[in-house]
Amino acid sequence: MDNNPLIISDQERLALLYERFRDVCLVEKEVWTEIYMPRQVEKGMVLTNQHERYEVIIDDPAIEDALEANIPLGSNALGAAIQEYKDHITFRKL
Repeated sequence: MDNNPLIISDQERLALLYERFRDVCLVEKEVWTEIYMPRQVEKGMVLTNQHERYEVIIDDPAIEDALEANIPLGSNALGAAIQEYKDHITFRKL
């Protein structure tokens, strides 16, 4: 059982969060510590104006600097850096 239900550990959800994190950093031109995702709905209609907010926690300032350095290099470079350092990036649902 997950000790902290706010920390995201589901691999499918994490994959979406890493992708969203990459996209937000590219748009904002900096490492962003808060991202929004469409609300996850088990069944029924998905309301696109409903979003869940996530805090992005990077446990090492050097990792954050490395991610920041990859932003100007584009989507592939930043995506590769995120994959390389993903053990240091945590998403917490707010």
